Amino acid sequence: MTSATKERTGLEVRLEDLHRNFGANAALDGLSLTIAPGEMVALLGPSGCGKTTALRIVAGLEEPDSGRVVVGEKDVTFVPANKRDMGMVFQAYSLFPHMTTQQNVEFGLKLRGVDPAKRSAKSREMLELVGLVEFADRYASQLSGGQQQRVALARALAIEPSVLLLDEPLSALDAKVRAQLRDEIRRIQLEVGTTALFVTHDQEEALAIADRVGVMSKGRLEQLDAPEELYARPANAFVAAFVGLMNRLECTVAGGRTELLGRTVATLDNSVGSGPGLALVRPEQVSVEAADTGTGRVKHLSFLGSFSRATVALPDGTELLAQIPASAAAAQLRLGSRVTVTVTAPAVFVAHPD
Repeated sequence: MTSATKERTGLEVRLEDLHRNFGANAALDGLSLTIAPGEMVALLGPSGCGKTTALRIVAGLEEPDSGRVVVGEKDVTFVPANKRDMGMVFQAYSLFPHMTTQQNVEFGLKLRGVDPAKRSAKSREMLELVGLVEFADRYASQLSGGQQQRVALARALAIEPSVLLLDEPLSALDAKVRAQLRDEIRRIQLEVGTTALFVTHDQEEALAIADRVGVMSKGRLEQLDAPEELYARPANAFVAAFVGLMNRLECTVAGGRTELLGRTVATLDNSVGSGPGLALVRPEQVSVEAADTGTGRVKHLSFLGSFSRATVALPDGTELLAQIPASAAAAQLRLGSRVTVTVTAPAVFVAHPD
């Protein structure tokens, strides 16, 4: 994700071969990751994949069994959390209910011995950054969930942290507020220039907000790439299936190519080299056209605003999900109508058959 920003001033963060076990469960199994100065990296994965454990180790809230955390060339692996110069925003807003918005934002500065006048000026600056100056004198109970999370963000940024850590900060909010605040967090992070690690289970959130996204599974980093690369060129079957919706089509690979619905398509790196496999095809890579001689039938239609999704049943019992412009769907498709189906992808990932 690119944007015009001031020169980035954050520090490099390196996670080096981190291991963390909880009993027989390996929460982290050799995790290594470098976050460039001023970059935002999102860790994405299912529950239990290790992403939150990684963030807590960076924060100093947990210690690894082995491995290092290096920030700006300083080994902070065993430095206490309150000595790490990091700001953290949690899923729970964690505001002090007996303090006003401004007092909450000033809290970290007060702990650091900043004088009252400077605290007040800095808190006002942060509240202006998150658009809440007019709410400075309100208490948490008088704010909406989205506003409370903005206050939590302002409080984390007020201490001018070298690293900003965000642990599922939007998951407690409704969809509209979540999308708005997601964009605000990204805008502010770019404006401030701090290095950021964002943990989420929401793939849309990760792809929208981060410079790079790391997909984790069972304590390992499966792929770390720019959102566009991750989506278009998954490194393996897990990433391909986890990020975005996928159709699975039985196929046979030969010479780095496979035939799908009558069309020859190239296979992506790390696909099955030869023989039978499952081609993973995204809904937007499936073209559907009404045709009296078509062999597919429209089984279901869903209108989703600017686009529609159609489920098409093929003669062999396979069902394909296609994503098409809503206007085209309205003009051409009806439940039960016959259609032709084509795979439009230039290349697909082919996984080993289950």
